[in-house]
Amino acid sequence: METFSTWESVLLGAMVLLIIFWMGPGIKASIEQSKNAKPDWAGLLMPIGLVVLFVIFLIAMV
Repeated sequence: METFSTWESVLLGAMVLLIIFWMGPGIKASIEQSKNAKPDWAGLLMPIGLVVLFVIFLIAMV
């Protein structure tokens, strides 16, 4: 596997920093909203449970 040359590494680092600074305010606002939101465990557990049931169904069909 070939490694990046120096100018490619500098360009990639500059792009990463630009993206971080560009998305920073939105990320900060999202973190503040998530701190104030009520927990929704049903919204997390329902899709996981459905996937588990689907996998069990697929295994049973074999």
